[in-house]
Amino acid sequence: MLETLNHTYQGFSETMSAGFQTILQFFSTHTILSGFLTLVLNGACHFLLPFLALLVIVRCGRSLFQSNLEPECWGNLVLSNGNRLPLTHWENLIGRSRLADVQMLFPSVSRSHAAMIRDSKGKWTLYPLNSKNGVTVNGSTVTEAVPLKPRDIISFGGIATCFLPSTPEEERQQAARRVRPGKNFSPSVTLLVLTLFQLLLSIELMTVSAAEHLQNILVAFGILIIIMWALYFIYRIFRRTSYELETLAFFLTTLCLTITARTSPSGLKKQTFCVIVGIVLFFGLTLFLRHPEFVRKARWPMAAGSVLLLGLNLLLAAVHFGAKNWLSIGGISFQPSEFVKIVFILVGAVTLDKMFDKRNLIVTLLYSAFCVGCLGLMSDFGTALIFFVTFLAITFLRSGDLASVLFMFAAAVFAGYIVLQFKSYILARFAVYRHVWDDPSNLGYQQTRTLSAIANGGLFGKGLGNGWLHKVGASNTDLVFGVISEELGLIIAVLGVVVILMMAVFAVQEASAARSSFSVITACSAAMIFVVQTMLNVFGSTDLLPLTGVTLPFVSVGGSSMMSCWALLAFLKASDTRQNAALAVKLPQKKAKDNAETDPESWTEKTGFLYRPQQVEQNSDGLPQLHAKLTEQQSVPVPVPADEPEAPEDFPEVPVSQEPPADAPVSDADNWQDFFLKPEEWEKK
Repeated sequence: MLETLNHTYQGFSETMSAGFQTILQFFSTHTILSGFLTLVLNGACHFLLPFLALLVIVRCGRSLFQSNLEPECWGNLVLSNGNRLPLTHWENLIGRSRLADVQMLFPSVSRSHAAMIRDSKGKWTLYPLNSKNGVTVNGSTVTEAVPLKPRDIISFGGIATCFLPSTPEEERQQAARRVRPGKNFSPSVTLLVLTLFQLLLSIELMTVSAAEHLQNILVAFGILIIIMWALYFIYRIFRRTSYELETLAFFLTTLCLTITARTSPSGLKKQTFCVIVGIVLFFGLTLFLRHPEFVRKARWPMAAGSVLLLGLNLLLAAVHFGAKNWLSIGGISFQPSEFVKIVFILVGAVTLDKMFDKRNLIVTLLYSAFCVGCLGLMSDFGTALIFFVTFLAITFLRSGDLASVLFMFAAAVFAGYIVLQFKSYILARFAVYRHVWDDPSNLGYQQTRTLSAIANGGLFGKGLGNGWLHKVGASNTDLVFGVISEELGLIIAVLGVVVILMMAVFAVQEASAARSSFSVITACSAAMIFVVQTMLNVFGSTDLLPLTGVTLPFVSVGGSSMMSCWALLAFLKASDTRQNAALAVKLPQKKAKDNAETDPESWTEKTGFLYRPQQVEQNSDGLPQLHAKLTEQQSVPVPVPADEPEAPEDFPEVPVSQEPPADAPVSDADNWQDFFLKPEEWEKK
């Protein structure tokens, strides 16, 4: 794949070079026209760029957050009075807890009573959670996972429900009702604005760069624009209308190529190549996440590979700037920790059925400790901190136990204090924190220069080529926020940070509508990595936090970081359950038909067992209360008669806590379990 991409890059570069030489020959013979155009274009770029950037981000933000969340419905649990409890996720926790996905406010139901999980093929499985009053399916007590069929009678602590999964036709109707993104803010228009932003940046760069770098600048921005639009058209082919997250990522990537062209133009070709690989990883991982069962099986082999990679890094890597975090294989240098981030999230994420498995939690804990420990031994404490904070986020998402998270945080603070006693150069960074102006020529050199550059740039910047911070060490990685502020202005620099925060807020917002805990944990963990890296980079360079030397996502120059960020973006995209939004979420089939087992009109699937309806009253607190004494018939399975009457098309929506009015007309639909009575019972009725 790498050879194919390199060959394509070379061919495109040669084509662009021929056209660029023609343009240069024209302007070389018209020096007055060339000088006038340069002056006009530089002025236009200088003042238009912040407004174009703001327009792109506002359009993406309004498209992401304007519409209300629309939960999906994948089936129902129907109570004896016809009231439906919708199953709005692929993983549903059923219980009395207010955090349960399906709340059953009955005293006999435990706080976490059971879990119902759907796979990508539409098959449902019931997982009892060792509740006090147990779970039965069609009259049989279950103590371990059992597959479910349509119209199974499931009893949770004596509360009988009928399981009715959504049919393919119902899923198609639901998809047709839901609002598709891009309706109010066309992604193609936003992309056109971003393309204009990129063109103005490339033109301004070419007017201030040396002649030998002009071709690389033109080729790099040309490739970025082509890939950006190509990915958009691929989305359209697959009927996907959401392109906000990708547009925001392309905006940040544009800033990265700009900084690369300003600070290290000779590395522009390499950085562009890494952008291409990163986008390929994003697209491939998005398709990979379409098959969650396969992803969960593959994560442990991937974890073994990451352990081997970190071990090789620890043994073979050379020390750069005090950290042993770069590994060279076959002449290619990269940071293994950037790719381990992806596996780290996959290992930490679990499905609802595994969330209560202590063995799984212990293995995850050991793997996390190994990763953080290796990074500590490499003296890459900035990345180790990112991994640890991500681990705390995963732990909280899995357990919801804030006390345990605070305990681990306190233990980490103590361990960090011990480390500072043995790592003098790290202690020096903490000692100069908030006192950088006391030693501006030594320990506070980078922070003081960054603060001065930000003040020098103002809101709109001094213009590309008019800054001096790029001459300071690590300007295009650790101090990249200052370089952008100085040359492009504080407005664009702050907008870059706002983009990261928008991605994180969107991930948290989508968590409530995500299909599974696996999606929630992966998306929120990836967002946590983005936010923590941004805080450490921006606040560290401006002396609001100690300088730790981590990259700004998508913006800092570096191939490993760029590829890792695009791959992590796939987790955020996969959690987007808006209709026709993500490739990771399959669309309902257009021509699929309901079969005999799922068609609610045919009712041919027979359960063979049923419990009589149980009477529900209210206790003194106003909550539903089940009669303590059950009749003898309620514990005896009743076979379904062969001449079962036809079922109604829909069940009436009757709240659990209310009884129908006294003057309400009586019909067979008032009680769905009546359709399973014996023939002689029908005669009496």
